Amino acid sequence: MQLSGKVAVVTGAGRGLGRAYATALAAAGAAVVVNDLDLELAEEVAAGIRAAGGAAVAEGSPVGSTEAAEAVVATAVREFGRLDVMVTNAGVLRDRTLVKMADKDFDLVVQTHLRGTFTCGRAAAAQFREQGGGGRLILIGSPAGQRASFGQTGYTASKAGIVGLVRTWAAELQRSGTTVNAVIPVALTRMVATIPGLAELVERADRGEPIPADVRANGLGTPDDVAPLVVFLASDEAAGVTGQAIGAGGDRISIWSHPSEVVAEVREGGWTADALAEAFPTTFQPHLQAFLPDTVPGQG
Repeated sequence: MQLSGKVAVVTGAGRGLGRAYATALAAAGAAVVVNDLDLELAEEVAAGIRAAGGAAVAEGSPVGSTEAAEAVVATAVREFGRLDVMVTNAGVLRDRTLVKMADKDFDLVVQTHLRGTFTCGRAAAAQFREQGGGGRLILIGSPAGQRASFGQTGYTASKAGIVGLVRTWAAELQRSGTTVNAVIPVALTRMVATIPGLAELVERADRGEPIPADVRANGLGTPDDVAPLVVFLASDEAAGVTGQAIGAGGDRISIWSHPSEVVAEVREGGWTADALAEAFPTTFQPHLQAFLPDTVPGQG
C-alpha cells in the first residue's frame, strides 16, 4: 500500500503506539510530522525515519490548546506543502479511583486526550477544506472508552468522548470527502505495564522477544501490530470507511458496535415508579448488560 504524496501528522509519536504509527506511515511513503511533548524523542523518531529513506520533521507542541493544534498543522504545510492525515494519539495517564481523583489530574487527562483530539481534528479539517479536498482523521480510542476500566475516570471519559466525536464528525465531514474513524488499539506498551499479569509481557515485547501465539490470538501484541490499520485508514483504499471504531491488537481486527437500544416497552399514559417496579424484573432485568469485561486486555 502506497501513501506517496500524502502528508501526515501523528501526535504523541515519540514512543510506543504513536512511534509505530509514524514509522509505518513513513514506510508507506507519507511525509510525517512527528509531534511529541518531548521534542528530543520526536527528533529521534524523525531522524530514524529519514535514515530509512523517509521524510519527517519533529514538532514539540504540547497537545491540547488551539495554538498547539494550529502549530502542528502549520508545520505540515510549511515543511511539506499540505496535510492529508491527522492521527490524534497524544495522551497521558493519571489513574485514580473516583474519590481519590484530583481536579488537576482529571483536567490534564481530558485536556490532552479529549480536548487535544478536538483541537487537532478541527485544525486538520480546516486545512482539508482550504485544500479543496477530503482528508483522513484517525482518532485513537481505547478499550477503556468502550467498557469499564477501574481507576481510570478521566481516561475512560476522554476515550468514550473521542468515539462520540468520530460519529458526529463523520456525519459533518462526509460531503467534503473526509473520513473519520477511531482506532481502538490493544498493545504491550509501558502504559499497560501496571495491569496485573502484563508486566512480564511488556518486558518481553521491549526486548524484542516473540509474543506467545495464544496471547496474540486473544488480541494482544505489539504497537507494530496496530500500525497497519492506521496505514490502511490513511489510504485511498479506505475512502468508503468512515464513522467506525475499529479494534486492532495482536492477530485480531474487530469492529466495535454503535450504542443501540436492547429493549423498549411502551405504556400508554407513561410510566409511574410503581409500574416500573412491577415490570422491571420480567420486562427489563433480563436485558441488563454487563459493565465489566470478562478479561482485561492492554489499553491503547
